[in-house]
Amino acid sequence: MPLPHIAIIDWRTAPQGDAESSIEKNIIGSAAKVTRHLCDTDADLDDEIASANAIIIWHNMPLTAQGITKLKNCRAIIRNGVGFDSVDVAAARERSIAVCNVPDYGTEEVADHALALAMALCRQILPLDQEAKQLGWNIKIGPKLRRLSTLTFGIVGLGRIGTATALRAKALGFRVIFYDPYLPNGADKAVGIMRVRSLNELLTQTDVLSLHCPLNDETRHLIAERELAVLKPGAFVVNTARGAVIKKSAILAALYDERIAGAGLDVIEDEPLRSEEEASAPNLIATCHAAFCSVESKIEMRSTSARIALSAVTGAKLENVVNGIE
Repeated sequence: MPLPHIAIIDWRTAPQGDAESSIEKNIIGSAAKVTRHLCDTDADLDDEIASANAIIIWHNMPLTAQGITKLKNCRAIIRNGVGFDSVDVAAARERSIAVCNVPDYGTEEVADHALALAMALCRQILPLDQEAKQLGWNIKIGPKLRRLSTLTFGIVGLGRIGTATALRAKALGFRVIFYDPYLPNGADKAVGIMRVRSLNELLTQTDVLSLHCPLNDETRHLIAERELAVLKPGAFVVNTARGAVIKKSAILAALYDERIAGAGLDVIEDEPLRSEEEASAPNLIATCHAAFCSVESKIEMRSTSARIALSAVTGAKLENVVNGIE
């Protein structure tokens, strides 16, 4: 009997794994053949990938309904990361293919990154750095420097990462509030922060808005022109979730018009930034969809994906299924 086949699909433009797939092979061992493929889109899926019994796919490689129809033997598609909006989960469900993610890796890193962006904005670290390097200073941005204990930190989405972010913000002295319509009552008491019952209520109180929700039809452009207008004047916006949760044209316009004091965006709609005008938006800190990154988090993520893929090809119970197929 031939060995089961696990295909790892990495993004050709900026591969994230290693050519040897060493972490995955160490976990899967001799239980399956492991192959690695560099693709730009699912139009690049070849016959070898199409015959795989399980697929591990990195975050920048989209897998659409058209690509999923090519899969002949696949039991599970494992998204190497938390988000799974790059995979057509409905199309996979129609073909009885489970879609799994890795929701718990990188929790610390993303929470740390969100707080790092918030602190850089509240304490104006980058403008101060630029001024200091002019070999003298007047602290021109002094009016934007804020005392954390006077500020309200507003969180949208109190899942794993949102909770970790809330605890860090609370420890730094922020007053922390959150909005999450899907959490049961009592979540606020467990963490020791204040719950609000509407997005509007959160926005009108918030000095630092931090987004920690998935991207779906409900949350796409959750923050757009109306919401930015409702947001407390002089507020900062931080996004380490998914880019399209914030409408790009709306937040860039808010920065240019000085309706908000600054934004820290690890993710941005239609990333990366597409023009000099976008990159030059005032008081914008942009990082490279890298909040999840650390040596430790990538090992954890790849190890979990490999473990799920191994379960898929050996008939064991799958972890972290997001589309209802067991």
